[in-house]
Amino acid sequence: MPFSNSSELSPSFILASLPGLEAAQSWMAIPLCSAYVLAVLGNGAVLLVVRAEPSLHAPMYFFLCMLAAIDLALATATVPRILCFYWFGSREISFAACLLQMFLIHTLSAVESTVLLAMAVDRYVAICHPLRHAAILTNGATAKIGLLAVARGVLFFLPLPLLLLPLPFCGPRVLSHSFCLHQDVMNLACANTTPSVVYGLTAILLVMGLDAVLICLSYLLILKAVLRLAAWRERLKVFSTCIAHICVVLAFYVPLIGLSVVHRFGKDLAPLVHIIMGNIYILVPAVLNPIIYGVRTKQIQRRILSLIHVTDRAPR
Repeated sequence: MPFSNSSELSPSFILASLPGLEAAQSWMAIPLCSAYVLAVLGNGAVLLVVRAEPSLHAPMYFFLCMLAAIDLALATATVPRILCFYWFGSREISFAACLLQMFLIHTLSAVESTVLLAMAVDRYVAICHPLRHAAILTNGATAKIGLLAVARGVLFFLPLPLLLLPLPFCGPRVLSHSFCLHQDVMNLACANTTPSVVYGLTAILLVMGLDAVLICLSYLLILKAVLRLAAWRERLKVFSTCIAHICVVLAFYVPLIGLSVVHRFGKDLAPLVHIIMGNIYILVPAVLNPIIYGVRTKQIQRRILSLIHVTDRAPR
């Protein structure tokens, strides 16, 4: 019998386990924990280095700090709960905790998408209008963009849990991931979910979809400007400043698109595919972003190496 979420017995959901591998989950959690530790160390190092190095107090690096903070928050909102499940068997998640986790995942993803768009605009202005770059993208403007990104994410994705709040849930409440996503929870409701479906799709298209289109447009304009340069070495040098950002964009959007395709067309896929794709979506950007910018940005490399050198020489 369906029950309302306003009733005393609030519904809870069951996190997806690795089918056929339940006995080995404690061992399989080790790679997941290792990836989380790498994400925390890598993004924490980026935040520490930018804060400690005055020469990095510029819009590009502030955007990088925003990405690092978002990735840390997104990974922390999901991975520790998954590890509790894998190591301690805590498979059940309350309705309130599930809605909160869902809100954080979708909102932080929207904020990250907005920051990636801002970084693409930063690259466009730096390459196509270099004399106006310092005047347009000041530190104050960068801070306002960060606040706008957060407000945009909250505004568009706060309605998602609110639309699910009054719905009744009945029958099995087993999720297809080890954390809560809107579409996953929505499919377990035994009521009309059309408003949630329509709004969820609209929000995704107006945030991630629009951002992806604008990022592509900015790079088309950048490519057009680069091709006007006479020497191919100069073209390569200018465009190489965009390589790190392009890699970060791909690290975010490829898992996002893959997860969306699995949700839309993967009903007949093995449950393991859903779980793996969900974990990739959460952890790949958080692990790769600091590595990409650490490799591509000499100032960050030098500062991290100097910190390591000082630590090694410290008296024990």
